[in-house]
Amino acid sequence: MGDTPEPITATEFAKQFNVSRQTVVGDVALLRALGEDIIATPRGYEYRQAVRHQAVIVCRHTPEETEDELLRIVGAGGTVLDVLIDHPLYGQLRGELQIRTAVDVHLFVSKWRGHAGHLLSELTNGVHLHTVAYDEPEQLAAIKATLRDAGYLYE
Repeated sequence: MGDTPEPITATEFAKQFNVSRQTVVGDVALLRALGEDIIATPRGYEYRQAVRHQAVIVCRHTPEETEDELLRIVGAGGTVLDVLIDHPLYGQLRGELQIRTAVDVHLFVSKWRGHAGHLLSELTNGVHLHTVAYDEPEQLAAIKATLRDAGYLYE
């Protein structure tokens, strides 16, 4: 994990070390408990990367518009770090995303559609928050502008 810029799945770790996937999941949980900043993303485990700037933006759209929303953010130079919702019973629920590229967007959408799961935003009528990382202030302005143009920015 530390030697590669790409996330690695528990299954890949298990094959590499000839152990079960459950062993890897347990070991990663122990490492996290000991303070390692390891996150689980849709593409596998990775160390959290330092970012120059980040902002939380509020969006609202239908599930069918998710791919377009994510493509707009990465197309404007952002990285979608996570998705958050305010659930009436459980409080704040958060999912790690770490979506940096259009390829990441397509992988996420394929995984979501292939697993017949639900997006967190479906629990809140499409309202959700994203923590977005970016390098330059102009990128945040571009991200907000493209989301506003599509009607996704909740203001």
